Amino acid sequence: MDKKVLARIHRVRTLQLGLVRADEARAHDKFASETELGRRIAELADAIAPTEETGAGVSLAAAAHYRGRLHQSAAAARDRLQSAEYQANRATEATRSAKRDQSAVEKLMARADAEAVLKAIRSLEEAPPLRKIRHDPC
Repeated sequence: MDKKVLARIHRVRTLQLGLVRADEARAHDKFASETELGRRIAELADAIAPTEETGAGVSLAAAAHYRGRLHQSAAAARDRLQSAEYQANRATEATRSAKRDQSAVEKLMARADAEAVLKAIRSLEEAPPLRKIRHDPC
């Protein structure tokens, strides 16, 4: 392959790798955010749990209502967490694939450079000697 073509392909693969890494970082951030949200919802549900000091029936009913709503939110958060985990895993695999592609192009570039050096060495070996015979005045 031509050196210019390989350089262009390498630039494109490098840009693609950067974009994929950014997507992976966003996916991991979303996964961390969903994990934190699930933890906060669980803390809120525990905080609303009825205690022995709670005496009024109205407050028990309100706490039960809010606790039920929090459990619904927790179930939705678990679904979002599974989705975020799946996306993070896909993004990680995409990053690995992009890195493999870029490494392959880098290996092709190194091979092309090595072949160019060998070709130059062979051409120097096959070239006629450059020695000129000079006759000095006697």
